[in-house]
Amino acid sequence: MLQQLPTGTKISITRSINTALEQYMAEIEWNEDKFSMVEFMNGWSTYITTQASWYQNLEPSVKESPEFHEELANKINETIEKVLEEEPTPAQIERIEQLQLSTGTDMDYSCKAEAKYVIQSLERKLS
Repeated sequence: MLQQLPTGTKISITRSINTALEQYMAEIEWNEDKFSMVEFMNGWSTYITTQASWYQNLEPSVKESPEFHEELANKINETIEKVLEEEPTPAQIERIEQLQLSTGTDMDYSCKAEAKYVIQSLERKLS
């Protein structure tokens, strides 16, 4: 059912998962011990119902379909896995090293999205 949606809708679904994940992880300061799938899903649900046009454009029959929800759950898990496996870019690594020297900090990061968060956090310390 998910695969039958227009390409733009599928891309928007993935973007909404990415955005909600990055927002949620920033809220918990990328502390994996604080991660709660229930809290993430609540945040994502709020995001899609208030900010994502793709959700409003879905037919009610699709929104109510157990098959759609199962496929969506799989998509969420796949997207989270991809985000967490994406390596930081060389430019991000270089920027973090510079910022850590300037701030005297040593922050860990393991993926591109977390590196983005670390850069933002360190830049806030400098401003």
